Amino acid sequence: MAQQEKQIQWFPGHMAKTRRLIRESLPLIDAVVELRDARIIRSSRNPEIEALTRSKPRLILLNKSDMADPQVTARWKALFSGKGLAALEADCRSGRGLRQLEPMLRELCADRLEKNAARGMTGRPLRLMVVGIPNVGKSSLINRLAGQRRAKVEDRPGVTRGRQWIKLDGGMELLDMPGVLWPKFEDQKVGRYLAYTGAIRDEILDQEDLACGLLEILAARYPAPLSARYRFEPAELEGKSGYDLLCLLAERRAMRLPGGGVDTLRAAITLLDEFRGGKIGRISLETPERDQR
Repeated sequence: MAQQEKQIQWFPGHMAKTRRLIRESLPLIDAVVELRDARIIRSSRNPEIEALTRSKPRLILLNKSDMADPQVTARWKALFSGKGLAALEADCRSGRGLRQLEPMLRELCADRLEKNAARGMTGRPLRLMVVGIPNVGKSSLINRLAGQRRAKVEDRPGVTRGRQWIKLDGGMELLDMPGVLWPKFEDQKVGRYLAYTGAIRDEILDQEDLACGLLEILAARYPAPLSARYRFEPAELEGKSGYDLLCLLAERRAMRLPGGGVDTLRAAITLLDEFRGGKIGRISLETPERDQR
């Protein structure tokens, strides 16, 4: 397999429409819930969201935190706190951490709620906008909070198609928005991190190349869980390229082609699936400090 950096492209599609929907909806809402993937907190941020929603209180929900390195997540939360930003660790599929969502939002919107009470509008629901890039967990969040499957959930990007209001218990209403990404990746590392976690469709990528890059990161930063999962010896990780490790993984899992060679494509698919499912361990690809790759 040729070893070369793949240029990941994103086609904006309905980006302009989504921006317009957000702008038009801001007068209707009290606060913004921005979902990010706790494993790639920097790369799962859409820079446009902060600019578009600057006039509203914002809570950053760090989804899939059960799969992220807890020590790294704690450093991210400290960074946000230092900037005066509210951040909540959660897992939208299991519901872990979501009990704190309503009290945190009511604290963020305390001024608005006081004004409503002074006007005799105590029964007015707290209206929230849910935003985030594709496959970051918006539909899972809505379904968990609504107590039933109100939004379609699939483990692939771009399932949410349009704007919809969803009433919740506790006097809140959620405004779901389509997933958004910036039109192109100026930093290819951001594109690759999104691809590692499944935020970009696998069909447009070279999965073997992607797996090689992920293996190099895991060998450098998380050698113990990587070795435990695939029965690598510590010495086998030293000085090895991602492709060497992919071949070794295929050997350990007895993945062979009809002619006897190792099946690196099958190994790549396995690695990506197991990383995205949290089976290798609790791993964060990005830290608040300057990234090492």
